[in-house]
Amino acid sequence: MRDSIRRHAALVALALLSGCSGRPKNVDESYAPTIDPARFVAAVDNPYFPLVPGTTLVYEAAEGEERVEVTVTAETKVVMGITCTVVRSREYEGERLAEETLDWYAQDADGAVWYFGEDTKAYGEDGKVSTDGSWEAGQHGALPGITMEAAPAIGDAYREEYYPEHAEDRGEILDVGVSVTVPYGTYDNALLIRDWTDLEPDTFDWKYYVPTVGLVLEVEGGSHRIELVTVTTEAPTAGG
Repeated sequence: MRDSIRRHAALVALALLSGCSGRPKNVDESYAPTIDPARFVAAVDNPYFPLVPGTTLVYEAAEGEERVEVTVTAETKVVMGITCTVVRSREYEGERLAEETLDWYAQDADGAVWYFGEDTKAYGEDGKVSTDGSWEAGQHGALPGITMEAAPAIGDAYREEYYPEHAEDRGEILDVGVSVTVPYGTYDNALLIRDWTDLEPDTFDWKYYVPTVGLVLEVEGGSHRIELVTVTTEAPTAGG
């Protein structure tokens, strides 16, 4: 659940504008993470971001009819020589499927989880399908970023993804051991991360992660709550 449906439309517009100008402007040449396939492991078991194939997490808006279903599939995708776990997200507005995304994650030997891109389809009410939010690390100047640090510490800041003028999310650790309550449960050991994108630097989201569970709450723009309501696990199938 990387981008809200509302934010997606704004980022698509920016992507279309930048595509008309040739090479992206304001490229951060200093961002050059070392990605060595030998330094990555098969399973993603970071306590704050565990990816167990067959697990489905369902989130719902505290107000409104927005629902997000996130499933860890048994599928993998090789990106930059690294075998990534494929996570499928489906976002609904009422009963209408608004967006479907395949996200690619891998964990390094230290325990940090990296994000290697996404294959996304946004379905308009007019029946049109947009894939403008898609990107893949190693292609067209895109680079992976960190979704979850191995040992999060207050004040840490990092890039979560980097595709100049298309995908430029960042994260900052605000607090650890905080309390949070969602329909799925109450916790007093949550990790709080502030997210934003350089494409909309004045808009912030707050995400709460709980050990062994993962993301339990996202507060978009300071008020719109997307809360974890159920978690189920079943034997994964080849099709995810």
